[in-house]
Amino acid sequence: MPAKHSPVLIYWRPGCGFCARLRARLGPVAEKATWVNIWDDQEAAAFVREANGGSETVPTVVLDGIPLTNPDPRVVKDRLAA
Repeated sequence: MPAKHSPVLIYWRPGCGFCARLRARLGPVAEKATWVNIWDDQEAAAFVREANGGSETVPTVVLDGIPLTNPDPRVVKDRLAA
């Protein structure tokens, strides 16, 4: 997890349609989240695999220390808007 981050941490990777959908649905509040590209960060990729039974499934969003795999964008948006 990055040393400096927002309350919402989003693990993603380029080319992921679900990640693009999440970012689009978040709109301007997407910039309030910390986005971590798992292809650029091996520790992040390892965390995502651990949270997803060995798969690098993204987006994996961490809210209150709990990883959520491909959560409803409304849940993430509500947290970022708060």
